[in-house]
Amino acid sequence: MPSFALDLVLWLAGIRGHIPRFDDFRPVPVAPAPGANHLVRVLAIVAAVLAVVSLAIWATVWIAIELL
Repeated sequence: MPSFALDLVLWLAGIRGHIPRFDDFRPVPVAPAPGANHLVRVLAIVAAVLAVVSLAIWATVWIAIELL
């Protein structure tokens, strides 16, 4: 109800037509940055390589401890 009263007061004052409502805005599709996909791929590859290297080091140390 308070929102309706505020709308009515603004409409009577002639201001209501100048205030956009949420439904007046249309969402604009966001274009991805040109190099964003390349950067994501590089980061994914780096993360995968680091994961494999860390697992290889862990496995080597685990085997060395088991053999002792």
